[in-house]
Amino acid sequence: MVATAERPARSGQNPFHGLLLAGAFPLFLGAALSDYAYSTSYNVQWSHFASWLIAGGLVFNGFALIAALIGIFRPAASRGLAVAYFVLLLVTWILSFVNALVHARDAWGMMPTGFVLSMVVAVLAFAAIWIGFASRETGGRK
Repeated sequence: MVATAERPARSGQNPFHGLLLAGAFPLFLGAALSDYAYSTSYNVQWSHFASWLIAGGLVFNGFALIAALIGIFRPAASRGLAVAYFVLLLVTWILSFVNALVHARDAWGMMPTGFVLSMVVAVLAFAAIWIGFASRETGGRK
């Protein structure tokens, strides 16, 4: 007699997808904090630092967006939640791309639009993490 144990179906995030999703938020938050530091000190280096952080956040968010697109077509995923999650990541990516274009201006020209966009993108990235991690079932829980 052979004993076999059933493994519960894993319906949560892929660990690599989770890494990408969680990697974008600190970069976008760092960009918002760098913009705040520039607005209080007028040291141009903070605006350059924010530009690089936004570029890194775009990379992480872009790969998480691809993973979310694949997740829409997973058979175990709820379609409505997966589509909402994908749309939230897409809006975050588009606004962060616009934010990168705003930060490409000189330091005086990017304020206050760059700071406001950085704050909005950081909030959207946090909301994407919240939906991406909190609403998915893991370990076979139903």
